[in-house]
Amino acid sequence: MIEVLVVGAAGRMGALTVATIAAQEDLRLVGQVDPAFGQDASDGRYASLAGALAVTRPAVAVEFSTPATVAANAEVLLSAGIDTIVGATGLDDAAVEALSRTAAATRARLLIVPNFSLGAVLMMRFAAEAARYLTRAEIIEIHEESKLDAPSGTSLRTARLMADAGAQGRDGGDESPPARGLGAGPVRIHSLRLPGVVAHQEVVFGGVAETLTIRHDSLARESFMAGTLLAIRHLSDLEGTVVGLENLIR
Repeated sequence: MIEVLVVGAAGRMGALTVATIAAQEDLRLVGQVDPAFGQDASDGRYASLAGALAVTRPAVAVEFSTPATVAANAEVLLSAGIDTIVGATGLDDAAVEALSRTAAATRARLLIVPNFSLGAVLMMRFAAEAARYLTRAEIIEIHEESKLDAPSGTSLRTARLMADAGAQGRDGGDESPPARGLGAGPVRIHSLRLPGVVAHQEVVFGGVAETLTIRHDSLARESFMAGTLLAIRHLSDLEGTVVGLENLIR
């Protein structure tokens, strides 16, 4: 039985994760943390992370809070030696490096997941493979209008994997008129925020007299739960700090 703490439990992803964990026979939800709860309660809901850790010791914590709080929350969890899965966006490279040092010091595992959808992970893998042969590409990502970050963590992760595989940009690097999107290394990302959508991304490659489009669509947040459960159940297979759910998909 894996005991799990969910941080950001009152949010849409957090609440769905809580319900999903509660339905599993091999997982036990030992606490939910969110400032929206107002005060610590006897039913396992806590307004603060400190309050939760004062009375429970989870094997795994899943962090689904906000870009403003994710780094501080992850630091507290890792400092306590708790294996942590970060699903919230907002960690820049400096924050990841700092958290990695804390994880190493306490021998805790840290898994940072830009996207928990198995289909999205495969999309990123296919895009990286295609970038070895079609080196010019751009990304279009669409999320709900309330999403705080743009570009999305998924698109940034995709761009990094593509760059590692050999993707190339136009002459001039990241310098380009604003309408051309954000330059993430050699790959440009165009972000749309609209009502009526969940998460959609397409990577468009251009070659000599041909194009290739790789697209993934999450139609509901339930699409992220299989990957969340995979991460919780197999986090112990990893060591140190790891970025990307693809590291658990063999």
